[in-house]
Amino acid sequence: MPRYPRDFRGYGPNAPDAAWPGGAKIAVSIVLNYEEGGENNILHGDGQCEAFLSDIAGAAPWPGQRHWNMESIYDYGARAGFWRLHLLFTGMDIPVTIYGVSTALARNPEQVAAMKAAGWEIASHGLKWVDHRDMPIEEERRQIAESIRLHTEVVGEPPRGWYTGRCSINTVDLTAETGQFDWISDTYDDDLPYWREVGPRDQLVIPYTLEANDMRFATAPGYIEGQQFFQYLKDSFDVLYAEGEAGRAKMFSIGLHCRLIGRPGKIAGLQRFLDYAKSHKDVWFPRRIEIAEHWAKTHPHKRFARPSQMTRESFVAAYGSIFEHSPWIAERAFDLELGPAHDSAVGLHNALARMFRSASRAERLGVLQAHPDLAGKLAAAKQLTEASTAEQASAALDALTDAERARFQSLNADYTAKHGFPFIIAVRDHSKAQILQAFQTRIAHDTDAEFQNACKQVERIAELRLKDILP
Repeated sequence: MPRYPRDFRGYGPNAPDAAWPGGAKIAVSIVLNYEEGGENNILHGDGQCEAFLSDIAGAAPWPGQRHWNMESIYDYGARAGFWRLHLLFTGMDIPVTIYGVSTALARNPEQVAAMKAAGWEIASHGLKWVDHRDMPIEEERRQIAESIRLHTEVVGEPPRGWYTGRCSINTVDLTAETGQFDWISDTYDDDLPYWREVGPRDQLVIPYTLEANDMRFATAPGYIEGQQFFQYLKDSFDVLYAEGEAGRAKMFSIGLHCRLIGRPGKIAGLQRFLDYAKSHKDVWFPRRIEIAEHWAKTHPHKRFARPSQMTRESFVAAYGSIFEHSPWIAERAFDLELGPAHDSAVGLHNALARMFRSASRAERLGVLQAHPDLAGKLAAAKQLTEASTAEQASAALDALTDAERARFQSLNADYTAKHGFPFIIAVRDHSKAQILQAFQTRIAHDTDAEFQNACKQVERIAELRLKDILP
């Protein structure tokens, strides 16, 4: 069946309370990408020089040649930019997560020693800082394994986090399937961590950023001075901090590169922002591994049967009774382009309701006629479905006086005789008195109007039933 893999829902309107340690209103994650020595270069066995993320305007690959100016810009990141940033962060006691390209780390032992001495987290940024877009899946899998091996050899321990950056459509699943990582960050789709199910693996994803990122100094549209970078970071911080004060705490990722933000005129904006953020109370500056550990403990993943991943048989068995005695609606909905957005009550209700709305009038009439009378003979004989029994009980229709029961039965008979289908109302939305009032009002309507009214009530009943069993 057609299945749509992208997840537009995420946490939906009810994102969880991050519950950051110490009641922090925001978690500010500082990431420093270490790519110097891992970029495209003839010396590294590549077919061309690097042409991405530098201060050379309009840079293009030079096939088969080294690019001296490009190399020197990357060299600046290692020789000067890194140490300027190291002094800034250690001086302000702000921990950092390194996205370290394994081959770059291997070529920069003094910087690695400084990262370790500072207590920074060193995550993997892949084997080489190259584009994985067209890389065959088996080659990418091999490079991921080799990156883990080399990282472990160079750093002294395996990476617990991963970010490729220039990834392929396969990267997230390939890194998750290793079972190696407490977190991966090759997404930009949320302000909170979330879990992704990859086969049997429940993989934590900590989304990253391409906009609160100094790469915008090297791309258009972008920043041209440190003050612009500061202003963007400040504005982002202010909005997220206010959300945290309102009980909706989020995460703020900031992406940095030694050869970019390490320049004097650019780092000034970062310094201003860090001073500004530090002036606020209840601000948490964690490494990403600490975010991962907190999330795993506070918000462990819970799997459930997802409608978009069910077989036809299990889907119809689970949702065939949502519209009373009308499994054909679920049969048809199964053939839609279902995806993660339909794994919630609201999402699946939309899919089922679409099939009900697009059905013929005769088919919809059959659904209406499948509904039982309110407080009718089936209820008295205890022959209602479990859902209908619970719904009628919610309005105390299972505990009527003899006079009330007689009144309901009289109204049922008159309504059905006039309109050709039973009176239908989402009883969980109403009291017994309100139901009786609606009964008396709607019985006078013309049948076409009542048909539309009854169909809307059927959809509402289905929605409430789904909310009992799905997020």
